[in-house]
Amino acid sequence: MKESSDGFVRADQIDLKRLDEQLERHLSRAARAWTADKKKDEGQKERVTREEWEIDPCKLIIKTAIARGSFGTVHRGVYDGQDVAVKLLDWGEEGHRTEAEIASLRAAFTQEVAVWHKLDHPNVTKFIGATMGTSELNIQTDNGQIGMSSNVCCVVVEYLPGGALKSYLIKNRRKKLAFKVVVQLALDLARGLSYLHSKKIVHRDVKTENMLLDKTRTVKIADFGVARVEAQNPNDMTGETGTLGYMAPEVLNGNPYNRKCDVYSFGICLWEIYCCDMPYPDLSFSEVTSAVVRQNLRPEIPRCCPSSLANVMKRCWDASPDKRPEMDEVVTMLEAIDTSKGGGMIPLDQPQGCLCFRKYRGP
Repeated sequence: MKESSDGFVRADQIDLKRLDEQLERHLSRAARAWTADKKKDEGQKERVTREEWEIDPCKLIIKTAIARGSFGTVHRGVYDGQDVAVKLLDWGEEGHRTEAEIASLRAAFTQEVAVWHKLDHPNVTKFIGATMGTSELNIQTDNGQIGMSSNVCCVVVEYLPGGALKSYLIKNRRKKLAFKVVVQLALDLARGLSYLHSKKIVHRDVKTENMLLDKTRTVKIADFGVARVEAQNPNDMTGETGTLGYMAPEVLNGNPYNRKCDVYSFGICLWEIYCCDMPYPDLSFSEVTSAVVRQNLRPEIPRCCPSSLANVMKRCWDASPDKRPEMDEVVTMLEAIDTSKGGGMIPLDQPQGCLCFRKYRGP
């Protein structure tokens, strides 16, 4: 195509097909560039969102392990000068996990962080931050620092020096707890659960092992590994999630359930706090499942237990979820109990505790 001497282009010499091809190539390049810029912008926005809860690995010192469980390893640590507990989870542990399994673990980790970082209550363990995998994590040992795989992710929370409530109860198994202490521990747990339920969060694994104590013996709910936002449709919340002995009949039976499964578990915890003992220590998984669901098996309440407290236990572990109270009602019932006269498993005239439950106790 040539231009004439007077500046005009002859129409019969214009190659329209070639122009179409050039225009198509130009538009294609522009579209690819726009898509790349958009993805870059979205990546930057995503990064900003993650930084709402993401820690700076350079400020984290990970020390000795203090607990190991199905959801990972818990270490002592220091973050930005503060004593912390660090929960580590390796997505690709020893190369034994499939991509699907790793994806499932990532989703579970994200769920735990999504639940935890929004919570703020004196009876819920304080969330500090997390990472979704970085090569900058190191464990500090006597022989220096050990680097960790970028598959490792972690959750950082406040360190609670009192340890697990379960351990505290085991230490007091023989001498028992003063009635005032029993009610105070129960109130801490009830208030924490009431708060979670007000946020539409079902813990789903309420047990004394998942409750921690601070230096003033205040109970704080921990371990949101299986917690989730409550589904509007109970049918969306099914499956045996929780720990044997604390699981509600509807959960054991694989039926739909809601926040009332936490209320049932609280009832078992309340019995455990009062008795400083384990529910169903001599029964197998199948025996507990069958007896709880079909025979309405519950822990035996000692004769010395005040009726006000026994009533809370019985209402909480009712076989029918609809008949169980809401956790804010449980708080009200516990607050109304008079502890000024003592009693319970430690009668005023017996420093070593009540003997009515002696035959079921260890040495």
